[in-house]
Amino acid sequence: MVCLGNDWDELLACEFQSEYYLRLRAFLKREYSSCTVYPDMYDIFNALKLTAYADVNVVILGQDPYYGPGQAHGLSFSVRRGVPVPPSLRNIFREIHDDVGAPIPTHGCLESWARQGVLLLNTALTVRAGQPNSHRGAGWEIFTDHVIQKLAARSRPMVFMLWGANARAKAPFLQNTPHLVLQCAHPSPLSAANGFFGCRHFSKANAFLAPYGRQIDWASPSGED
Repeated sequence: MVCLGNDWDELLACEFQSEYYLRLRAFLKREYSSCTVYPDMYDIFNALKLTAYADVNVVILGQDPYYGPGQAHGLSFSVRRGVPVPPSLRNIFREIHDDVGAPIPTHGCLESWARQGVLLLNTALTVRAGQPNSHRGAGWEIFTDHVIQKLAARSRPMVFMLWGANARAKAPFLQNTPHLVLQCAHPSPLSAANGFFGCRHFSKANAFLAPYGRQIDWASPSGED
């Protein structure tokens, strides 16, 4: 039984008992026992554990976890301290620097963002080592669709940052809501120049949240987590 330790437990209780999730769980059991899968099974739901439903201010939606050794730890785009900052995250830091003037962090751990209400969610929460999108279609998309739908139904406004095709596929769930939906290319080196650089999503998010008395300190990864 999954225990997230916050209000997500009640909101997602039916998901964890549903037929599609039980099939996904069986699939994951086979995958983790037969090959290398990231992140560690105890880290799969870290995004939901660190950012309660009621606390979400911003949703940053990624594709699937990093597929290299020691990188993924359950937060989209984040890596633990001591792990080299991946190219996509370097591009995110570059855009933040250009957008709000924040210094480039010395590490890639984004847990401090999560504690400020930034839900760092991927569309699929697991992946085979060295095989991006390898768990696509296993059931995670249904689960994360339902997470996004529950957030979309919340009356308290928040910001959704949808980067890349997998994330932007969630946009239809966010129509006619009080939330700000920001879309652009993925920050990967293959696509960042096609609209991610210069998107100014970080300043736009804070400008939207300001009237509600909320702001994200995008520079916080430079400090202590």
